[in-house]
Amino acid sequence: MRQNTRSTSARSTDEQSPGAHVRYLPHTDREIREMLERVGAAHLDDLFSAIPEAHRLGRRLDLEPALDEPRLMQHLSALSDANGGTRMLSFLGGGMYQHHVPPAVDQLIQRSEFYTAYTPYQAELSQGTLQAIFEFQTVVCELFGTDVANASMYDGASGAAEAVLMARRIKRRPHVVVSEAIHPEYIETIRTYVRGLDDDVRVILAPVANDGRTDWKAASALINEQTAALLVGYPNFFGCVEDLRAAKAAADSHSALLVTATAEPYALSLLEAPGACGADICVGEGQGLAVPPQYGGPGVGLFGASQAFVRQMPGRLVGRTVDTDGQPGYVLTLSTREQHIRREKATSNICTNHGLIALAMGIRTAMLGRRGFVRAGRRCLNAAHYLRAGIEALEGFELPYAAPVFNEMVVRSRGPSARDIVLALAAQGIVPGVDLGRFREEWKQDLLVSVTELHTKDDLDRLLEALAG
Repeated sequence: MRQNTRSTSARSTDEQSPGAHVRYLPHTDREIREMLERVGAAHLDDLFSAIPEAHRLGRRLDLEPALDEPRLMQHLSALSDANGGTRMLSFLGGGMYQHHVPPAVDQLIQRSEFYTAYTPYQAELSQGTLQAIFEFQTVVCELFGTDVANASMYDGASGAAEAVLMARRIKRRPHVVVSEAIHPEYIETIRTYVRGLDDDVRVILAPVANDGRTDWKAASALINEQTAALLVGYPNFFGCVEDLRAAKAAADSHSALLVTATAEPYALSLLEAPGACGADICVGEGQGLAVPPQYGGPGVGLFGASQAFVRQMPGRLVGRTVDTDGQPGYVLTLSTREQHIRREKATSNICTNHGLIALAMGIRTAMLGRRGFVRAGRRCLNAAHYLRAGIEALEGFELPYAAPVFNEMVVRSRGPSARDIVLALAAQGIVPGVDLGRFREEWKQDLLVSVTELHTKDDLDRLLEALAG
C-alpha cells in the first residue's frame, strides 16, 4: 500500500501530462529546508518580509483552545443541530459500536485502486491490495495473540459459525457447547450453518451464572468426548468479561478446542489477548475499528488461530515472501475454498471477504497506534465505571451482574419494561440502549447500555437524569 502511494506521488509535475491529476501531500521538514535554501531564506517567516511591520498583527490570534478531531466533529454536529437538526444521543451496542473513525479513513479507502478492487487472483498485479490484506492480518494476530489470521470474514457471526465448522473438522466430533452469554444472533447463525450437515450435530447451550458470566461448573458437565469445541464471548453479550482460564480448563477436560468471540475490538486494548489465555480459535467483529454502525453493517469478521490449525482455516491467507531478486512480494499463500481447490476439500464456501472494511480497519489501527488504542480503551472503561456508579445510585434500577465489564452493561428496571423506557427516552432525543426483551421474554426488563470514548460526562449525566425521571 505504501509502495503504491509512493510511486504515484513521487513523480514530479514535469513527468506528468498537462492537466494530469496531482495528489496533494504535505511537505516534510527536509523538503521545506531545501526550498528555503533554494530561495535564499532562513525561515518561513522570511517569506512574509515584504509585508510592512505596521500591517502585521504582532501577537497571537485570540482563539479558543484547540479541540481534538472527535470533539471538533461533535461541536460541528451541535452547531448544525441548532439549525433544526435532530441528533440522537445513542448508547446502543450489542455487537455494533460507535467509536471515532477519522474522516481520513473514508478518504483513503475511496482511492480508486482500493475502492474498485476485487479478489486479488493475479498476485503479480495486486501487490498493493495483497499488502493491505497482509497488514490487516498482522493487526488481527496482534489483537488476538494468535499465530495466524485470515483475510477476514463477512462479520463476527459468520466468523463464529465458521470456527464451529473448523473445530468439527479438526476434532472429528459432532457437537459444540456454546455459552448462553454469546450474542443470540451469533447463536442463531451457528445453528443455521450446522443445520444442513449430515451427522447428528448438536449446539448445546451452557447456562449463565448469577454474575453474568458462563456457569463453568454446568458447562464442564456438558462437555464430553463428543464435543469439538467450547465457544465463549470475550466480553460476552452482557458486557461481562469471562474467565478464559476457567473456560480453557473446561475445554481441556475432554480435549475440546476453546473458541472465543469478541464483538467489541476496543476491549482488547486492555484485556489480555484471548490467544495468550489459551484460546485455540479467536473470532470477532472489527466494525468498531473500521466504520461507524450503519443499518446493521457492513462489518468485518476477524478470524485468528494457532499455527497448528492453519490448513483448516476458512477463507484465504496472504503471505509475504521474496522474489528471485530478493525483493519483498505478497502472494495468496492459502486459498482453501472451492474456487481454488476441489469442492470436497474446501474449508469454506465464502467466495469473498469484506476487503474494503478490512482495509479501513487496517488504516484506522495504523492511525491509532498502540498507545492511542490503549488510551481510547481507558476512556471507554472510565466512562463505564462512571455510568455504573450513577446507575447504582438511582431508585428503580439495578445492575444485575457483578462481573467485571469493559464498556457495556445490563441495566435492569424494577418498574417499566425496557421497551417502554426506550420509547420514553426517544422522545427526549436519547437512545438509552438495546431492549433485550426483543431477544427473550425473560429479559424484557433489561437494557443493554454501551459507552465509548465519544461519550462525554455531560452525555452520561444526561442519560442518568433521563432515567431518574
